[in-house]
Amino acid sequence: MSLETLNVENLRCVRQASLELSPGRSLITGANGSGKTSLLEAICLLGRGRSFRTRNSERLITHGESRLVVHGRTSGLNRPTIGVQVVRDQATVARIGGEFTRSLADLSQVLPVQVIEPGVHKLIEDGAFRRRRWMDWAVFHVEQGFVETWAGYTRALKQRNTALKQDSRQLRAWDAEVIRLGEALGASRRSMLERLQPFWREAIAELLGLDVTLGYSQGWPKDLSLAEALVACRERDLAKGQTHAGPHRGDAVVRLDGKLARDNLSRGQQKLVAVALILAQSRLLQDLLPDTPLLLLDDPAAELDGSKLAAFISLVAKLRCQLVVTSLSRDQNPFGPPDRMFHVEQGRVAVI
Repeated sequence: MSLETLNVENLRCVRQASLELSPGRSLITGANGSGKTSLLEAICLLGRGRSFRTRNSERLITHGESRLVVHGRTSGLNRPTIGVQVVRDQATVARIGGEFTRSLADLSQVLPVQVIEPGVHKLIEDGAFRRRRWMDWAVFHVEQGFVETWAGYTRALKQRNTALKQDSRQLRAWDAEVIRLGEALGASRRSMLERLQPFWREAIAELLGLDVTLGYSQGWPKDLSLAEALVACRERDLAKGQTHAGPHRGDAVVRLDGKLARDNLSRGQQKLVAVALILAQSRLLQDLLPDTPLLLLDDPAAELDGSKLAAFISLVAKLRCQLVVTSLSRDQNPFGPPDRMFHVEQGRVAVI
């Protein structure tokens, strides 16, 4: 599946734009601040219901406007349309084929999107929440029913935390759900990471050439069951009013020589490790699913040097996916002649 058309209204400096994208490679050129990255944000909204640059979608709305709208048509069965609307002081809403979605997560089933952009190092540098989101996005695509498990666990955890603060007599009732769903959630993540390992080892070897390992921390001591961990943490949980053991504290742990990567790698090396995680995940999904995720690349030539860029190009070529790339000029296009090319200037898009 690919994204055939993209229509944008009032997203940052882009007041109005319509693009017909190639199922192969599309290149978007323009100076810094022209709006080319905003177009990638628009595509990300269609695939994930949020931008890769901010968790607050209202910040995307053009200054002085009350709402933004993004919609597009895909190449899937019946060529379903996707639309996302963000209105100030209201919840973001999405439609697929004209019908409102139950959750923004439904967008990803129709248009799976991966992004590699200048802030990709945060996947390694920041806290575990980014890596949990990275894991869960992949599990969502390969395991039917995972969204229901994740949502159920989130609800049960919230109720347990409320009981810790207000009425500890209710803990036993919520412990059963937290344990049942938490164990299932952890097992799903672990299974995904195990299947990812061959693609991860190939990507990290080509991009970095160091023995960087990828493992899973389940969020409670590995020698205990979740039930046993909750009992062990009970007094602490009651004192703090929150649950300290469970997959909500899980992490994809990246290590170099046994030490956490974020503490022992440079910013540039962290970026390469994060790129390896994303490309390995895309390779896994390509292996398991009929469609490879659409890949958005924000000025990759500016982020990688010659040898690393060549390795990156080689790994991307193995994906056989729809590619949308931004660049300062048409001459800076490491993936060869694009099938479609656009130029952005002060938020206005022209076909080249």
